[in-house]
Amino acid sequence: MAGLSGSGQGKRPLVHGMRPAFFAACLAAALLSIAGNARSADTLPAAPAAASAAPRSTNDGRPTLWLLGEVHDNAAQHALRLEAFKAMLAGGARPALLMEQFDRARQADIDRSRAAMPRPDADTLIAAAGGAGQWNWAFYRPFVQLALDHDLPLLAANVSRQEARAVMALGLAATGFDAAVPADMAPGHARDIESSHCGQLDLAAAERMASAQIARDQFMARLVEANAARGVVLLAGNGHVRTDLGVPRWLSPAARKQSVAVGYLEQGDAPAAAFDRVVVTPRQPRQDPCADGLAPAARPTGVGRDQAAQVAGEPPSIQQ
Repeated sequence: MAGLSGSGQGKRPLVHGMRPAFFAACLAAALLSIAGNARSADTLPAAPAAASAAPRSTNDGRPTLWLLGEVHDNAAQHALRLEAFKAMLAGGARPALLMEQFDRARQADIDRSRAAMPRPDADTLIAAAGGAGQWNWAFYRPFVQLALDHDLPLLAANVSRQEARAVMALGLAATGFDAAVPADMAPGHARDIESSHCGQLDLAAAERMASAQIARDQFMARLVEANAARGVVLLAGNGHVRTDLGVPRWLSPAARKQSVAVGYLEQGDAPAAAFDRVVVTPRQPRQDPCADGLAPAARPTGVGRDQAAQVAGEPPSIQQ
C-alpha cells in the first residue's frame, strides 16, 4: 500500500489523511485480496528498472505471496503487520508463515516441538528453536502463536551466521547456492552494507558480506516458491524484500507475479521505489550509533542493516 506517510516524530501513521483505525482496515483488506486486485497505477511506487517485472493481477484465484519487510525495532510497524495478519486468518486464509527470526538449521527443532504433547505454546517453541535472546520476541511471539493456533506451516527462513561465514569464505556455489548472480546485485548489497557500517567498512569486505545476504535471499525465495500453492507471509527485514536486490529477484516469473513486496519504512527512509507497496511510520526513538561511536553493525537503518549485523556475528539491532 504505497503512498503512506506520517507527519512527524511520535505521531500516528497516516494514509492519505486516514487515521490508524481506518488504515488498519484498509491494510487488512489489501492483505485479504488476491495479488494485484487492490492495486492501481496511482497507488504503487514505480518499480525499478532492475527489478523483476512487478506483479500484475492474474484473476486466477492463486493466493498472494506477501513479502513483508520491517525495521526490526519499530514497534508501530510490528503492530500494523500483526493486525493485518490476524485479519487474513479471520478471513479464512491459511498461508505458510516464513520467519527470518528462525535459522533454517533449527527447522527440525521447530517440527519436533510442534509434534510434542502437550502441544507447545509460542514461548516453548521459540526456546526449542534457539530463538531466545537473539530477537525482541515480544514483536514476533504473537505471529508464532497464531501459526500454532491455526496450524499453519511455520518455516525457518534464515541462513545462520555460521553458514553465512562459510558462504563468505567458500563462495555461493560451494555452499549450495546459485552463483549466477546478476551483475547489479552484489554491488548494490555492498553499498548498503558499507553504509550500515557508518562508512567504517571497506568496500572489499562489504562485497564479501554481500554474498551472505544473497544466500539468505535465495533461501527465502526457495521457501516462497515451495509454499506458493497455499500462499505465504514472509516476515523479514526490508533489505530482504526489496524488489531490486532481495527475494523478489530470485522468484520465478510465476511466483513473482503472485507476490507483493511491502516495505515498512520510517519517515526519511529510502528508496521507496524498491518495493511494490510502502507503509511509512514515524521513526522509532533510538540512539544514532554513527554519531555516538557505537558498533557500526547496530546502525538502525531501514534497509541494509540486517546484512551487516548478522554476518558480523551480532543479532540485528533491537531496542529492548
